[in-house]
Parts: sequence; C-alpha cells; structure tokens
Amino acid sequence: MADLLTGIALFLIIEGLVYALAPRFIVRMAKILPSVPEEHLRLTGLAAVVLGVVLVWFLRG
Repeated sequence: MADLLTGIALFLIIEGLVYALAPRFIVRMAKILPSVPEEHLRLTGLAAVVLGVVLVWFLRG
C-alpha cells in the first residue's frame, strides 16, 4: 500500500511541476490534442504503460 501511495505522490509531484514550470506548453498541448488521431493517442498511451511496467519490473527485480 505504501508503494501505491508513493507512486500517486510522485505522479502528483511531476504533474504539478509541469503545470508550475510550463503552463504555456500545457495550454498549447490542450489545443493540439483534439487534432491528433485517436489511434496515435492510444498507441502513445500504450507505449507509456509498457515502458512504465518495464521500468518498475527492472527496478523491483
């Protein structure tokens, strides 16, 4: 349970840093996002999930 909460805390820290340090970038991305094909978004999200799982597997293994 502590690992899950640590993961959520790290996510919030990184997300907060992005909004605090690059708010214009976030606004531009929000404007561009609707024009990106759904398949590309899905593949990018899946790649991020796979990369995250592999990183956790290597770090914990």
